[in-house]
Amino acid sequence: MPNRLYQTVIHQMRDSIDRTIGVIDSTGSILACSDLGRVGETNSDFSAEQMAGGDAFTFGGYTYRPFGSNPTADTAVFVEGTDDLAGKYAGVLSSSVTIIKQYYDEKFDRNNFIKNLILDNILPGDIYLKARELHFNTDVSRVCLLVRSVSKPDVSTFDIIQNLFPDKNKDFVININEHDIALIKETHQGNELKDLEKLARSIVDTLSSEFYTHCIVGIGTQVVGIKDLATSFKEAQLALEIGKIFDTEKQIVSYENLGIARLIYQLPDTLCEMFLKEVFKKGSIESLDQETLFTIQKFFENNLNVSETSRKLFVHRNTLVYRLEKIKKLTGLDLREFDHAIIFKVALMVKRYLTNKPTKY
Repeated sequence: MPNRLYQTVIHQMRDSIDRTIGVIDSTGSILACSDLGRVGETNSDFSAEQMAGGDAFTFGGYTYRPFGSNPTADTAVFVEGTDDLAGKYAGVLSSSVTIIKQYYDEKFDRNNFIKNLILDNILPGDIYLKARELHFNTDVSRVCLLVRSVSKPDVSTFDIIQNLFPDKNKDFVININEHDIALIKETHQGNELKDLEKLARSIVDTLSSEFYTHCIVGIGTQVVGIKDLATSFKEAQLALEIGKIFDTEKQIVSYENLGIARLIYQLPDTLCEMFLKEVFKKGSIESLDQETLFTIQKFFENNLNVSETSRKLFVHRNTLVYRLEKIKKLTGLDLREFDHAIIFKVALMVKRYLTNKPTKY
């Protein structure tokens, strides 16, 4: 907050408070004062530890009252005198300056602007106006990475990620809620998805190896233009929600790689249930045991190759063929045929989707 705003408040209050009043920082430097000749002076005996508690205190014939929204205040108002009246004046002055500071931070703080932008809390017509006020570059390429803590961390995940990305002019770390932290990262036009996944992997590995915090990361698409940042954020959210259903083992989920899972997620439950009934006319999917489902999974992973699948399962080729025939008999679908395999793959995903019953945004 510019010192001129502190000085404006002090100037307006000086006629009501017939004492020397002002604002001082933790280094002892006077930022604003009713006695203009003292602005810029430094009190070498003043120490930051005196502000640490956040409570009012007296020092050198003055009453001080720290203010600010941070846990550790780094600024305080001061009023001449150590009597009760000086304490009351300090309280009134502190409240006035705090309100002005909060208003200024809300209007000019870039992080707050980005948070309101990605959460759709700012009118479209105001976006570019606010961006100009903040001298915010609106035409660079950016992407949203949403970091979600799965386990309750013993350390501040927000602080760790902020330290990993200290350039506050290009990268913005936003605290969304207790578990989610959004990273708005400036990218280059040539950046590919694998570069973003590598970046996400470094975040996951750092939190896991150094701070024992388990997290997953959703990656939105890269966007050019500030208005589309909200879209990238929603895509990162969607990637985490869909990944929770279809890719439970993955720690990094990209919106661009969701494929058919994204389509299934957007279908109504009634349509999904109708599809399953049509596919499994001969028998329910529940009639397949875990061993059979595991065989199907491996068969898909090996691109419907019978020989390769039997080798990976450590079973004879004929044994695998017998299992596939059993599946055909139960469901009417021959997984060795490409069209049947596609239908069965989609049916398994639809079933998993219905079982999890996700909460949609």
